[in-house]
Amino acid sequence: MKKLIVLLCLAFAVVCSAQNLQPEFQAFSGALLKLKKADKGYHKFRLTVDVNPWAFQADGEVQAPGGDGDALITGLFDGDVYAVLAYVPSTAVGSDSKEYQVGLFDMMLYFEDEPTKIRNLRFKLLPPANDEWAMGILKDALESGSLLGNVWGGKYDKAITRASADPLDKAKLRALQKKNNKEPEEEATITTRKRRVEANNEEVAPKKKKAAKPVEDDAALNKRKRRVDAADEETAPTKKKKKKKKVSGDECDDPSLSVKEKRRCQLKKK
Repeated sequence: MKKLIVLLCLAFAVVCSAQNLQPEFQAFSGALLKLKKADKGYHKFRLTVDVNPWAFQADGEVQAPGGDGDALITGLFDGDVYAVLAYVPSTAVGSDSKEYQVGLFDMMLYFEDEPTKIRNLRFKLLPPANDEWAMGILKDALESGSLLGNVWGGKYDKAITRASADPLDKAKLRALQKKNNKEPEEEATITTRKRRVEANNEEVAPKKKKAAKPVEDDAALNKRKRRVDAADEETAPTKKKKKKKKVSGDECDDPSLSVKEKRRCQLKKK
């Protein structure tokens, strides 16, 4: 009885987790696919995407609707074939410090908007998002996705149609790769320039203040020096005139006169 209760609890938990699981879808152009010639109605295929946020390889075998061995090859060149990836939104940080979607669990190839038949599907994570942590997430996603059963119909039709309307092709992946490679460089360049400008402003500002003071001091000193020189020039002749007045007077006994000046003064009186 206890074992039966445990099994019922486990089954209930599985059903609840499956109901809460919400997969997402991403379409890829058929130009990214490699198809081999059909062998007993099935083509071996490979889809490789290694542009952030994707780094995976999907291998399997596909049969065209109706079993036509040449339809998929022709449709591939005509642009009538595309792939849709089903994944659980789960990210892992790669060795390049960027996040990658690694919760892959199923994929479908469409020919003229009709689903094909796929067997032996396998996913492989690629560098830089293929460490043990990422592989663990992939394993959990494969197990969780199996609980959903067939996701290529029913309630997920609208989500699949939206994804199919804008598949990633080579041009979009190149643009995405270019953007991913340039953004960090541009941000670093802008930050570096900003820091340089701020550093220059900090260095220039105090220099200007310090340079202004010596200029003002020199001007003030020069001005004061001119005033002192002018005062000396004006004072010197005044002293001489005073001495002459004293000599030319009757005060021959003036203590400030020398002996010769006193004699001259007395001779002049006679």
